Amino acid sequence: MISALSCLVSLLLGGPMHGPNPDVRHPFNGEPHTVFLKNVVTRPNIEVGDYSYYNDEQHAADFENRNVRYHFDFVGDKLKIGRFCALASGTTFIMNGANHAMTGFSTYPFNIFGNGWEDGFEPATIFDHLRGDTLVENDVWFGTNSVVMPGVTICSGAFIGAHAVVASDIPPFAVAVGNPARVVRLRFDERTIERLLEIAWWDWPAEKISRHLSAIRKADLADLEKAAAEPDCVLDAKAKAG
Repeated sequence: MISALSCLVSLLLGGPMHGPNPDVRHPFNGEPHTVFLKNVVTRPNIEVGDYSYYNDEQHAADFENRNVRYHFDFVGDKLKIGRFCALASGTTFIMNGANHAMTGFSTYPFNIFGNGWEDGFEPATIFDHLRGDTLVENDVWFGTNSVVMPGVTICSGAFIGAHAVVASDIPPFAVAVGNPARVVRLRFDERTIERLLEIAWWDWPAEKISRHLSAIRKADLADLEKAAAEPDCVLDAKAKAG
């Protein structure tokens, strides 16, 4: 009842503030050190969801060139980052174009230098061993200078420690650290994680998120369950309609 009443009041007053505009380039008071990534990425092989940001004092807006490495169109792999991900300075994605052939005695890429060294090269020695797209789901936090190797899936709610090198998939709400990154613990018990993935607050309209920030910030599952069960407000319907 209280939520429905607050929704009605918001409508009468012209609507509340509901967070930053996800379509702005610099959401942190206009400061250049932080960007919403979807607004600076231009490559069609990189997809980023709303509110996911990158922080870098010097080169935040140049993320796709400096932090997504060896990402060649002819390879065909994609980098997909979901909503509400936080990427600290130096977070780097190594894509499949970095791979060298490992089927023979040498891994040296003779063929790329031409002048006869390309003769006899078999592309299958590389392309048959690529690992596919790199996928980051939602609400993932990357520590400073973390590195993600090709073809990895990092599930929602995970935390990647500073300087970690992620070479294998990371489960939901896991804390992974080290080189290679290893899961040291889960942030919540399995039942709670299962419900958090079902609730998927990160998919809610911004208006609903704003009304229930307290439940999202805390670790009280009952409160979040109540928020998830709340009927959609008219404001939410308008947000879904665009």
